[in-house]
Amino acid sequence: MSDFNLIAPKGANKKKKIVGRGSSSGHGTTSGRGNKGQQARSGGKTYTGFEGGQMPLYRRVAKRGFSNYPFKKEIAVVNLVQLEHKFESGEQVDLNSLKGKNLLKNSCTCFKILANGDVSKNLTVQLSKSDAISDSAKAKIEKAGGTVISL
Repeated sequence: MSDFNLIAPKGANKKKKIVGRGSSSGHGTTSGRGNKGQQARSGGKTYTGFEGGQMPLYRRVAKRGFSNYPFKKEIAVVNLVQLEHKFESGEQVDLNSLKGKNLLKNSCTCFKILANGDVSKNLTVQLSKSDAISDSAKAKIEKAGGTVISL
């Protein structure tokens, strides 16, 4: 007898349930699927919301109202603190430069500059039609010697 005997606790190792191997096995004939019906067949599953062939509720109820989802615009927010850290004095701030400095995702199409923080560098901010800037952010940039150009 060795000092190092490892024994699994009772119930840790279970035998695999084998079905369809004769009636004496306990899982023969119907193989634990009950008698007849859709669930007894192979591939006999239904989708969520299935009502036995009746028109499901989600199709019976009328679709009403208006959804703005297809037309929504996601506007990314950029704060002055971020511009202060990432840009040098005299640089131009626009959509492409913000993406280049990893302040915006590549999928982003428009942004807004907010006045959180201070700017000590003179930056040239170029805004397209879809871009925006808050009045206080514009005042802080112009106070630091920068300019804001709207196209």
